[in-house]
Amino acid sequence: MGIGGRDQFLLLLALDILGPGIHCVRKLMKAIVCTRYGPPDALRLEEVEKPAPKEHDVLIKVHAASINSWDWELLQGTPFVNRIMAGLRKPKRIKIFGCDIAGRVEAVGRNVTQFQPGDEVFGDLSGCGFGGFAEYVCAHESALALKPAGMAFEQAAAVPQAGLLALQGLRKGQIQPGETNRAQKVLINGASGGTGTFAVQLAKLFGAVVTGVCSTPKMDLVRTLGADHVIDYTREDFTKNGQRYDLILDVKGYHSIFDYKQALSPKGIYVMVGGSMALASQTILLGPFISLIGGKKLGLLLHKPNQGLDAMIELMAAGKVVPVIDKRYPLSEVAEAMRNFGAGRARGKVVITMEQRQ
Repeated sequence: MGIGGRDQFLLLLALDILGPGIHCVRKLMKAIVCTRYGPPDALRLEEVEKPAPKEHDVLIKVHAASINSWDWELLQGTPFVNRIMAGLRKPKRIKIFGCDIAGRVEAVGRNVTQFQPGDEVFGDLSGCGFGGFAEYVCAHESALALKPAGMAFEQAAAVPQAGLLALQGLRKGQIQPGETNRAQKVLINGASGGTGTFAVQLAKLFGAVVTGVCSTPKMDLVRTLGADHVIDYTREDFTKNGQRYDLILDVKGYHSIFDYKQALSPKGIYVMVGGSMALASQTILLGPFISLIGGKKLGLLLHKPNQGLDAMIELMAAGKVVPVIDKRYPLSEVAEAMRNFGAGRARGKVVITMEQRQ
């Protein structure tokens, strides 16, 4: 049966009125958008267009994400290289932060081979555009892995960047599992943060004697993770106490590179994972020269997203490594979560969920 002229006119009129609204409901999502560089108040909960997967992309319904130091630095617009990546005067190319996510696959691009709708996945999206502080995100399939069965989304979201920075840093420091490492002395500076809590657990698994450095209120946490010794940096400078370490994994670098050199054993290794730009510059410029003229090695870790994730999955599945979660915040409270993170209050990871705070 055909549609008459009058009915056709009314149908077209209805579609013209309702169509845009239906289209918006179908394609909009909530996300935390950064409007300018600066304080957490620059973060706004907005409705933005829901992404669509490209040929090799996976569309993920995000269940949880976690905050990393990189998110804080992007918000501050420091160091300057972050502005080159995100936008010089204000964030343009990266407006939605959040690189560590866990969620469920909703759709896949036509050339995706590793995943299908319904799969539970997690990963570090820093190599493909961030975007985790949102209800949905698209990511290249290579940035994702299947979430371990039985692991909560919140736990999985806490792992990818922080856990692998710890693992990659320890590997760069030439620590390996085995009885030969029983006497290896490892110091982790920043042992109570996201990366530090993973590093303490991993170093103990590798058989090292572990010293953790943190503030007074966080010392008990570091002990419970297995650290053999804990130093309160507000009361003691580990670079000047006469102790020497085979490996220093530096998550919160604030000393001079020469102080770290002094705290190393004759063939010790210093690996900078995080810290000030001044120290990073020293490590890049002077580290190779110091390493060349002596037995000690000093270098900067270049993060490789998701490299080693399979190994972390095995350790987590066996219960040998457990993500430490400080607090969970709903998506609407990302600004408050970032404020607490930036103040250095977190013990372990800060997680963002699509649910109400637990």
